[in-house]
Amino acid sequence: MPAEGMRRRVQAIPGNPLPHGILGGCTEIIDVTDVHELLGTDWVPLSCAEAHDWEWCPDEDESPGQPAEKIAERLGFCSAAPITIYAQVTCNPVAWSFQEAVRDARETLRMGQQRALEEWFMRDFLCTTGEDLTPAAGAVSIAQGVGALEDWLGTQYGGQGVIHIPAGAAALLGCCNVVHLERGNARTLLGNCVVMGAGYSLNSGPPDCLPADPGEAWLYATSPLRIRQEAPEIVPNTDGESVRITTNDRFVIAERGFVVEVACCRAAAVRVTLC
Repeated sequence: MPAEGMRRRVQAIPGNPLPHGILGGCTEIIDVTDVHELLGTDWVPLSCAEAHDWEWCPDEDESPGQPAEKIAERLGFCSAAPITIYAQVTCNPVAWSFQEAVRDARETLRMGQQRALEEWFMRDFLCTTGEDLTPAAGAVSIAQGVGALEDWLGTQYGGQGVIHIPAGAAALLGCCNVVHLERGNARTLLGNCVVMGAGYSLNSGPPDCLPADPGEAWLYATSPLRIRQEAPEIVPNTDGESVRITTNDRFVIAERGFVVEVACCRAAAVRVTLC
């Protein structure tokens, strides 16, 4: 046991964000070059209108002398709002240089941006647009919940989509082989990609964005995701401006803008039991 003395300052322990979060392999990530994209985006959704069957020769008893009519689907319109995620760090400027503050702020943002973005996405999109598929009897098993969401995806979108699950419920996905890893991404047997996010532990559901009861969780489904992001920015960007004279503290903020786009700008939700 060494004699008492000054402690030695060592490097921080590095970490990595959760691999299957919203910024993982389920999502197309675009590093924007046009800053206007960070003000929000609009698009006409593809593959979100229904296809129908049509008979060349309709039954004369049903439509005597009349050709079968085809149903025209009116295309919708989607938009996505911008959101800024930030990390602010503060400390005494005597023992903490500006360069160290910038480094720590960048690392805090890198480790925390995914969780913060998931919380925002659940609070401002999923729970406000989600169609509640929970049966009148109440919460279902996680396998039944995923099944209900996949049925919704199949009928309302028709292609592979994304299942959104709180990180705390992820362990249950292996109980019935609901999810497997495919080239590093978590997918269901039907091929839908699975986002398992710590930010989804916010656990709020439609229509009032209230949390589920203890022992229950909200799962969501959406059509494919695309996220536009900018490079992290440092505020303030000079040593002198980073010191607040009134408190003799140094503060640095690392922030970046995101725009989260959902192909059909709709979602479905189901409440499951974690027991």
